[in-house]
Amino acid sequence: MSVIDYQSQIPYYVQVKQVIRDRIQNGIWQPNDQLPSEAELCDSFNVSRTVIRQALQDLIHEGLITRRKGKGSFVAPAKISERLVQKLTGFYHDMVDQGYQPVTKVLKQEVIPASRTVAERLQMLAGDPVIEIVRLRLVDGMPIVYVTTYLPYHLCPSLVNDELSNQSLYDLLEQRYEITIARGRRSIQAVPAPEREAELLGINRGAPLFLLDSISYSSDGTPVEFYLAYHRGDRSQFEVELIRFREPQGTLATVDLPPSNRVATP
Repeated sequence: MSVIDYQSQIPYYVQVKQVIRDRIQNGIWQPNDQLPSEAELCDSFNVSRTVIRQALQDLIHEGLITRRKGKGSFVAPAKISERLVQKLTGFYHDMVDQGYQPVTKVLKQEVIPASRTVAERLQMLAGDPVIEIVRLRLVDGMPIVYVTTYLPYHLCPSLVNDELSNQSLYDLLEQRYEITIARGRRSIQAVPAPEREAELLGINRGAPLFLLDSISYSSDGTPVEFYLAYHRGDRSQFEVELIRFREPQGTLATVDLPPSNRVATP
């Protein structure tokens, strides 16, 4: 392990943190590996326990390590990347493309009257029938996303009886119901985990989550799907692609691709 430069103006804890970060990013310490104890780190760096604790706490805030009660510090599991770019895909294909094995637990699948919010998003009347699908999405056995999806009943009435545990919803809509989702609008915000969502995702109540609010449309502009998805903040990250171009006259123009351009949940 690198030696601390005791003559440097850089605080000791910052130097310790950088060494640990480098070892994680260079693959010397792999996801889920246990770090040496605080006492061992003190001996290795020849610094006080206060310095080690401050360095570890900063790395926890950065999401690089986690602390397990009674066991010590561990390298955090790798985050699952979902790209918000110019391609409409679903969670299932997104995960398969990255080499993960996604699993879906369907917690609810039934016809209900649309609430005012759901009706507004799907451009329907409150009380009109919609299919509500509540799913827990797992990757490599770990719960990652809790999502509630609403679709107009009249567009795909038999969907309420379809098996959704091991197939893509978008594939099913396209192949069986001839409904192709052409575009979507997404918003994303950070929220504390509500009690039920925290329990299902295996995290503490109040832990950080990403909440995606999404509406998807067919090519003729008909709203096909509305969903709310809670993504674990400690296991998810989102990438946004931006394009800059020049108009023919030479005037510089920019286009921000909204987070709607990639479906990252169904």
